[in-house]
Amino acid sequence: QVHLVESGGGLVQAGGSLRLSCAVSGRTFSTYTMGWFRQAPGRDREFVAAISWTGLGNTYYSDSLKGRFTISRDNAKNTVYLQMDSLVPEDTAVYYCARTAEYYYGFKVDAFHSWGQGTQVTVSS
Repeated sequence: QVHLVESGGGLVQAGGSLRLSCAVSGRTFSTYTMGWFRQAPGRDREFVAAISWTGLGNTYYSDSLKGRFTISRDNAKNTVYLQMDSLVPEDTAVYYCARTAEYYYGFKVDAFHSWGQGTQVTVSS
């Protein structure tokens, strides 16, 4: 079974930055499209960003977050990252990473089916 473990969350002031990490177990990390999602209290889970498994490393972002958040991956470390800059209080949420099946093409939200436990990000005003 593949395990995903997020880290890097915390409390930050508005305008600050955080980098989240998601470590993935197993030997097939390089074959997964990886994504980040978030869920604020009382709200549905929301897509944040995704990065493909292909050598091109294609990325896809929520329109509302594009330009402030950057997703990247290091296949040698089985880790996907989310760099978050210019944070605002509305970014406060639990952030989750997730993966697709192996060799999945595309970025459909319902293709993500394995989730980590989440890491809390709190942005103070």
